Amino acid sequence: MDGLLLIDKPAGITSHDAVDFIRRRFQIRRVGHGGTLDPAATGLLILLVGPATRRAATLLGADKTYQATLRLGVTTDTQDGQGKVLETRPVGSFSLTQIQQACSRFLGEIQQKVPAYSAVRVGGKRSYLLARAGIAVPERIRTVRIDELKVLALNLPDLHLEIRCSKGTYIRMLCEDLGAALGCGGHLAHLRRTRVGPFTLDQAVTLEQAGPEHLLPLS
Repeated sequence: MDGLLLIDKPAGITSHDAVDFIRRRFQIRRVGHGGTLDPAATGLLILLVGPATRRAATLLGADKTYQATLRLGVTTDTQDGQGKVLETRPVGSFSLTQIQQACSRFLGEIQQKVPAYSAVRVGGKRSYLLARAGIAVPERIRTVRIDELKVLALNLPDLHLEIRCSKGTYIRMLCEDLGAALGCGGHLAHLRRTRVGPFTLDQAVTLEQAGPEHLLPLS
């Protein structure tokens, strides 16, 4: 067996859980992924089976598209709904024009802070392990690119967005920064990945549906 498996990952499992599931189902050891999704996130997770695992870097470097819900008025220490609430502020009212103007500030190449609760290694340890232990994590900044930040719906305090971006972009950090730009703060309430490079979510199957017949060649 050799190829790609496009999975619609459910919430509540890690990307590695999905890898383990396919290892058992296909009875093959060589299974990897082409870019993680946080446990709470859903959507397109690309698994690589057999010799295709050698090509993981190609997918890791691909641009991605997400649909996200930004909940305004509440900031958390993890920039998403899984963390501790740090501050609650009134949201007030915003017009679509005001929201779009704020979004426009984040288009193109931007400098983005890497969240303390991330899988980046600091001194050989995962950053999130240090943060959970109450150890201060050195601030890191990376350059990312936002190609599109489109408002899909405005249903305050929730703002529904579609984001096309480069590899390495933290959507939850983008949500926190956009909330700050609007003056009320915010966090990522829901995230769904819909595209990785040329592959889209409508090509994906669930873990339970996945079989060898769903493998795609990696050209």
